[in-house]
Formats: sequence, structure tokens, C-alpha cells
Amino acid sequence: MAEEQATTKPVVKPTTKPAAKSSSASGQRNSRNNDRDSKGQGGRRGGRGRKRPERAPREYEQKILDLARVTRVTAGGKRMSFRCALIIGDKKGQVGLGVAKGADVQIAIEKAYKQAKKKVITVPLVNETIPHPVTVKFGSALVMLKPAPSGTGLKSGGAMRMVLEFAGVPNVVSKIMNSNNKINIAKATFKAIEQLRVVEGAGQSKKQSAVPAKMPAEAKTE
Repeated sequence: MAEEQATTKPVVKPTTKPAAKSSSASGQRNSRNNDRDSKGQGGRRGGRGRKRPERAPREYEQKILDLARVTRVTAGGKRMSFRCALIIGDKKGQVGLGVAKGADVQIAIEKAYKQAKKKVITVPLVNETIPHPVTVKFGSALVMLKPAPSGTGLKSGGAMRMVLEFAGVPNVVSKIMNSNNKINIAKATFKAIEQLRVVEGAGQSKKQSAVPAKMPAEAKTE
């Protein structure tokens, strides 16, 4: 019996070895994950972890007025593209409108920005408003602009409000008469701005303009 017990003792395996293997395997996995993270941060290709250079600020602020997907029928079939109407301005008297098409949305926006930059116009202002009322028709769009006293703000909506806001007009009253087409309304607004003229002496205050002219003295009767 003693011999049998002696032979069975070496056969028993310690229970600590599998735990050691599992811990070593988990350590290897952690080291691999760390290596992958370091490579993903720029260790392998050397460019992923670097920050992209910031774009230079643009001269004008921009906003999309209308973005639509349009198709053109050709001999080979339909050709799809994107049309972008973009308004730019510095909110200090300069504003522009550009309409362009492109195979991609970003391409259309870039082309519209370049177009709008070439067509920038200056808005004449007198006493923080436009100098005189004007009514213009472009296509089916009929728009009206009227001067307003300081403190009124922008009394307008839709495409007209966007154009006047980017132009930096503080006080004006406007009305869209006849159309729902944003591009036609914006073009009519630009046409109205181009017709504005500043008259000499228009910047005088109301008190000065309201002073009556002096009447000649009556002749004395003998």
C-alpha cells in the first residue's frame, strides 16, 4: 500500500500553473492592445496623431439659401448634380449672391462662394436705414423696401431677411408680394439694392429739414 501511495503522489498536478498561464495570456493581450493604440496615434504611419492645420478665416460670412438636387437628361441617360444658392456678406454693407452646380454638395458650395465673391455689392445707408423706398420685380417675384426709423429693426422674412441681415442693414421694412421662389426673391432684393441712390443732404436730421424758410419782411407803409 505504501508503494502505491508513493507512485500516485507525483501524478498530482499543481493547480497554480493554469492560473499563471491565463495571467500571462491576459498580459500579452494588454501589451498587444497598447501597441495597437500607440501605432494608431502615429507610430506606424506617423501622420494620424497630428492635428490638421486650421483653415484661414474667410473674408465673408456665408449661409446656404437653397440646396437642391437637380437632374439633366442627356443622350446616355440622366445626369444628377446639386445646385446651391449661397449668400455671403460682412454685415457692414457688403453682400453677394452666388448660384452654382456641382457633382457634390461641397463642390457646389465652393463654386457658389466664388461666384458670390465676384458679385458683391455695397448697400448705401442713411441714418441706419435705406435712403428711399423702392419696388422691384424680377421674374415672378415682386418685392418692396421702405426706410424705417432707428430702433425698428428688420421687419422682413424669408430670403429678403437673409440678404438684408448679411448686408448689415439695421432698420428696414420689406414686403414680398408675389412669389415663393427663394432665388427669384433674393435676386429681386439685390436688384432693389442696386437701384438705391443717396441724395445730397439726405443725412440731415429731421429738425433741420423741418425748419420753415424765412419769409421776407413786409414793406412799411408810409
